[in-house]
Amino acid sequence: QVQLVGSGGGSVQSGGSLRLSCSVSGSHYCMGWFRQAPGKEREGVAVIDSDGSIKYADSMKGRFTISRDNAKNLLYLQMSSLKPEDTGMYYCAAAATDCDPWLNPGTFGIWGQGAQVTVSS
Repeated sequence: QVQLVGSGGGSVQSGGSLRLSCSVSGSHYCMGWFRQAPGKEREGVAVIDSDGSIKYADSMKGRFTISRDNAKNLLYLQMSSLKPEDTGMYYCAAAATDCDPWLNPGTFGIWGQGAQVTVSS
């Protein structure tokens, strides 16, 4: 059974940084990070395929960096210049096929348990 185990969530002040990690059992072509704030739909944060192609949601560009270590089956999300509106539960996700449509939760069939990120002003 494929599993994703995320870690690295926490509480920071506005302008701070956090790094999320996700350990994946097995290899997957497409991997990504999504987030969900209370009362809102899950939204795409960043997606990366095994060739290194990346897409970010517009509001994360320049602040978040997604990366992956294919040899170790690890996925990372470095978050900087965090804002209160970045608060939410962050999920790592994987898909066996291509990433299209990118940043769409429906593309991904395997999900981690989520990590809470709280940014205070």
